[in-house]
Amino acid sequence: MKFLLVEDNQELANAIGSRMRLDGHVVDHAAKLEDASAFVATGDYDLILLDIMLPDGDGRVFLKQHRANGLSTPVIVLTARSQVSDRIGSLDLGADDYVTKPFDHAELEARCRAVLRRKSGIAKTTIELGGIVFDPVAGHLTVRGETVTLRNRELRLLELFLNAPGQVFSKQKLADRLFSYDDDVSENAIEVYVGRLRRHLMPSSLKITTLRGLGYRLDHDG
Repeated sequence: MKFLLVEDNQELANAIGSRMRLDGHVVDHAAKLEDASAFVATGDYDLILLDIMLPDGDGRVFLKQHRANGLSTPVIVLTARSQVSDRIGSLDLGADDYVTKPFDHAELEARCRAVLRRKSGIAKTTIELGGIVFDPVAGHLTVRGETVTLRNRELRLLELFLNAPGQVFSKQKLADRLFSYDDDVSENAIEVYVGRLRRHLMPSSLKITTLRGLGYRLDHDG
C-alpha cells in the first residue's frame, strides 16, 4: 500500500513512517498542506494520515477542499484535540477515522487496516484466487498449499494485482505505487519484481501477462 503522511512533527513522522515501512508500505511525507496538495495532485494513494494543526493551515480545510474536488482516498485524522465536537466535525467533513494523540502505533496500524478493508468492501483479510491464499496484513502467501516467502515489494506488487485482476498496470503506475517520491526507480527494477512474482505464481492458475507498450495484467486461467 502507498500512504501519504501529513504531519509537521518530524519525530512523530519518522516513527510512523518507520513502522509503516517495516510492514512493507510506501510512505510519502508532507510537513505542510502545500506539500500535501502537491503530492495528492501528482500521486495515487491508498490512505492519507492527516494531522490537523499544520504550519500553513488547518488539515480539516485541506480535507474539505479535496473531498469537494472528488478525492475518494480514505483519510485518518491525527490530532491532539480530543473533544467530541472535534471528532464529529472531522468525520462530517469526510474523514474515515479519527485517532487522538498520543496513540499506540499498533492501534494506528489496526485502524489503517480496518479503513482499508472497508474501502475494499471486505470483512476478511485473506484473498483466495487461482490456487493461492494471500494475507496482505500478515504478508503470508501459499501457492497450492505451499508457503512462499516474498520480499516486501513483491508482496505489495501481488496485492496490487489481486485487488484489480484484469486491469492493466503500466510500469510507471507500478513504480508510483511501489516506491516513494524520493526513490530513484528504473523500468528495469519493475521488470525484475514482476519476473520474481511470475516465478512464484507459476504453480497456480494465475499469470502476469505482458502487454507490449502498455504494461502488465494479472490473468486467471482457472
